[in-house]
Amino acid sequence: MCRNIRTLHNFAPPATRDEIHAAALQYVRKISGSAKPSAVNAEAFDRAVAAITAVSEQLLDELTTSAPPKDRDVEAAKARVRAVRYS
Repeated sequence: MCRNIRTLHNFAPPATRDEIHAAALQYVRKISGSAKPSAVNAEAFDRAVAAITAVSEQLLDELTTSAPPKDRDVEAAKARVRAVRYS
């Protein structure tokens, strides 16, 4: 898994459409090896991002868990501590 793609499931508040789209875009960029596709590939690139966004939204809507939702602010603080520790 790409280390910069963050977990989107089981957070309070839930992941937004923009966050899901950003994760899909990052995924497509990673597997295509291209941050910005050529004009010839732009349509396929955009279709892939849209499809992965839709499937990811469906997945997040259907996942269930008995664990309480994680607080975004607490998790962000933990990430900052890890970043300082390992930098």
